[in-house]
Amino acid sequence: MTSVSTTAGADAVGRRGAALVVLCFVQFMLVLDDNAVSVALPSMRDDLGFGAAGLAWVVNAYFLAFGGLLLLFGRMADLLGRRRVFLTGVALFGAASLVCGLAQEPWQLVAGRFVQGTGSAMASPAALALIALLFPGSAERARAFGIWGGIAALGGTMGLVISGALTGLASWRWIFLINLPVALAAVVLLPRLVPESRAGRTARLDVPGAVLGTGALVALVYGLLRAGESSWGDATAAGPLVLAVVLAVAFVTVEARAAEPLVPLSFLSFRFRAVANGATLLFSAAMYAMAFLLMVHLQTVLGYRPLAAGLAYLPYGAGILAGMWLSSRAVARLGMRPALVMSFLITAAGLLLLSGVAPDDGYASGVLPGMLVTSIGCGLSLPALTVAALTGTTEDNAGLGSAVLSSVQQIGGAVGVAVLVALATRRRDGLTVEGSQYAATEGFSFALVVAAVLVALGAAVIAALLGRARPPEGTPDV
Repeated sequence: MTSVSTTAGADAVGRRGAALVVLCFVQFMLVLDDNAVSVALPSMRDDLGFGAAGLAWVVNAYFLAFGGLLLLFGRMADLLGRRRVFLTGVALFGAASLVCGLAQEPWQLVAGRFVQGTGSAMASPAALALIALLFPGSAERARAFGIWGGIAALGGTMGLVISGALTGLASWRWIFLINLPVALAAVVLLPRLVPESRAGRTARLDVPGAVLGTGALVALVYGLLRAGESSWGDATAAGPLVLAVVLAVAFVTVEARAAEPLVPLSFLSFRFRAVANGATLLFSAAMYAMAFLLMVHLQTVLGYRPLAAGLAYLPYGAGILAGMWLSSRAVARLGMRPALVMSFLITAAGLLLLSGVAPDDGYASGVLPGMLVTSIGCGLSLPALTVAALTGTTEDNAGLGSAVLSSVQQIGGAVGVAVLVALATRRRDGLTVEGSQYAATEGFSFALVVAAVLVALGAAVIAALLGRARPPEGTPDV
């Protein structure tokens, strides 16, 4: 009997490990494809005849669908089944990748990217919820999130390298077509490894809340993207942002009265998760903006070719993986609050180092030190933030918790890119020597200093508030 029980237990552990591998590589695919597009944009423009404004929507269409639909699909995963929603999202993403890879007209590529974002909005929160339920213990959950986050970060870094290689050696179309084997493998393997899971009690989807919440997020993301392209005072940016506020107020009002709300207000008001999500917002704003600004700086000021700029990010990926490996150990030794404060401050120090990169600096002496410090701090932060943001989630709301965290990350990233890129541009244009490397460097440096301040502010929020928000039993001490 003992031998049978041991074998069964080993099989269950093996299936959990295999399921984690499949879920991680799907996330690798989603993140890789997102980042890979940015390097290939010039080739897409030349092949398909994009105009300057239309080309931006190859990126923006994805973010609009992904950021706007996360909350809806996260709740649907809880109600309809997390495995079902995940597999549907992966299949949709794979089909849209095929459309993108075969596109002959600009509108076909933009439409395919929108559908890709929709598939990602289904798959990503469902995957994170499945991991949270597969690994319920706080220590094993932290390790699983560390692996998941490390693979995702590796996808973000490798996306730049792979895109440069595929675009230069073959065609930009292959950055989409390589998704097909991964999507097919996930659809075939995951049903054999993970049982279906959904909320333990029967509930109906809150349709008015879903419409208002999704509308508010879509309007917010669209307004932020437009603000990044034009200005905050432009009607095409201000209008959607005002609409987002109106819809958000209506959403809160409806949710407060709904019998089965899409997002229970008690879920949002749980202070431990609220503090973690607030810190994630600040952190994401800084890190998304840094990634965008540094890639532009490497190519336009330091003169790196696209493939060389992608390769320059390899140490960044290695630093994130090292930080991920250290994260659970830091939380276990120091507690969650001190570990998060330390990791945020390390990240802020790295951003300050990067802000000092000058046009005549070499890679090893100028770019690499700040990149390594930033990446280690980022790797230390991400698993602990994920654990904190999903603290107290249950079988009933794991998908919702994952979707809220992902929405916060996307909104933070959109805000960060829109605001900090605008600040960098304004600083550059305000100098007397416009268009020079000096002016561009000053704008880059100013924006990264602001990013460092945002991360330091996140550290202050965690230090002041996280310890007062009592986590449920089993969460690492703060």
